Amino acid sequence: MFSIFVTINVQADKVDDFIQACHGDAQGATRDEPGCFRFDLHQDPEVPSRFYLYEVYRDEAAFQAHLEAPHFLAWREVARPLFDGDPQKVVMNTVWPSDEGWEKQKPALLHW
Repeated sequence: MFSIFVTINVQADKVDDFIQACHGDAQGATRDEPGCFRFDLHQDPEVPSRFYLYEVYRDEAAFQAHLEAPHFLAWREVARPLFDGDPQKVVMNTVWPSDEGWEKQKPALLHW
């Protein structure tokens, strides 16, 4: 599986707007993209304007499809102006759970 870890700093007065925008992208990715197996949004407890995204996709092609999905394009339009600097992205391959394990977990992503 293909995964990414992204760190995004947001303008301090735009935190709530950013969180709201992320909900739509996370919901769309997990609900509408068969190749998305994880979409987590975390907020730094010491720097509340810093966020971490952890996403898992079947492969890089599924991630590239995510970048063209309507919910991502809507998120990018709203969220990008809220950034404070450029995001930092780390690309990874998952080791555990197995690919089959990720596949079996997919249905549980729809219980928000």
